[in-house]
Amino acid sequence: MARKEFAQFEAVSAVVPGEGGYSAAIAVKALGGSGAPRFHKVLDGQTFKTAHDADQAAAQRLELLIDVTEDGELSWETT
Repeated sequence: MARKEFAQFEAVSAVVPGEGGYSAAIAVKALGGSGAPRFHKVLDGQTFKTAHDADQAAAQRLELLIDVTEDGELSWETT
């Protein structure tokens, strides 16, 4: 599991189980907050056979995350 901290939020690599495998995701939670994290699936349309593979893919995607907006939306590095 990879983790990044921003001004108001923390983001971690995550996995969402589904039919036929696992999806890579980024979970976002307010710093110091006690609420449930919000999951954002990344790499739409891709499923992975194992949770480990999905988490590795999410960790790679997390490296490109540059910020989390006040609404908890993800802001990505543009290439």
